[in-house]
Amino acid sequence: MSTSVTQAFIKQFEREVHEAYQRMGSKLRASVRSKNSVQGASTVFQKVGKGIASTKARHGAVPVMNLDHTPVECTLADYYAGDWVDQLDELKTNIDERAVIANAGAYALGRKTDELIINQLDTSTNFAGANTDGMTKTKVLAAFELLGAADVPDDGQRVAVVGWKQWSQLLGIAEFVSADYVGSDELPWRGTQAKRWLGTLWMPHSGLTVSGSVRFCHWFHKTAVGHASGADVKTDISWHGDRAAHFVNNMMSQGACLIDPTGLVTLRCLES
Repeated sequence: MSTSVTQAFIKQFEREVHEAYQRMGSKLRASVRSKNSVQGASTVFQKVGKGIASTKARHGAVPVMNLDHTPVECTLADYYAGDWVDQLDELKTNIDERAVIANAGAYALGRKTDELIINQLDTSTNFAGANTDGMTKTKVLAAFELLGAADVPDDGQRVAVVGWKQWSQLLGIAEFVSADYVGSDELPWRGTQAKRWLGTLWMPHSGLTVSGSVRFCHWFHKTAVGHASGADVKTDISWHGDRAAHFVNNMMSQGACLIDPTGLVTLRCLES
C-alpha cells in the first residue's frame, strides 16, 4: 500500500472538519464584526465616535470632525476538541466514523465560538423591560425604541438572538407571524432557523445564558460586537501504536469582545 494513503486520509479529514464547521458549527460568527488571520495573542477593533457637520466661511477651511477613535482590545485563546478513533472499530460499524468524529469536533468548536460571543453580549447593562415576564410585544418595542434612540443604524445589519422558549412566544405575536404584517416571504413557518422582522434578522439559539429562570436575549448591530480568529479550525491526526488508534485533535484560536455597548440591547425573559 502506498505511504501516501495516510496523507490523503488526513487531508480529507481536515477538509471535512472545516466544511462541517462552516456549515453548522457557529450560528453567530457571521452576525458580528470578524477579523481573521490575527497575528499575536490579541488584536484591536476601532470604535469610532459620531461626527458633527458644521458650516464654514467662504474660502475658509473645511471644519474637521475630530472623530473619537477608541481602541477595543480582543484577547484570543486556544481551544481544542479531540477524540480517539480505534482502527478496528471502523470495521465493526455501518456508519462513517470519520464523518461522525469530524462533525462532532467541528460542532464543539462552533459552540465555543458562539459561547465567546454570547459571553460578551451578556456584559450588556442596556436592558429593555423587566425580567418578570417573557418575550412580549411590549418588550420588543421597548428594545426597538432604545436602538432607535441610540442612533443604531437600521441598515439590515441588526440581529436578534433569542432562546427557543422566546421564539415560541414570538410565534404568538400576530405582527411576527402574519403575512398581513411581514409579507409571505418572511413567514417563520418557512424555516425555524431565522426570519426578518422590524429590519432585523431574528434567530433562535439554545446556548443563551440562563440566570435562575431568566434567559438573556440580545438585539444588536453587527458592528457592536467583534470576533477575532488567529487560527481557524485545524485538525491534527496522529497514530498511536500502543492504542491501535488515531487521535483526532481539532483546534482553533479565537476571541470576542464588545466594541460598542450602545449598539446592544438585552431583553431579559422569564422562563416558567
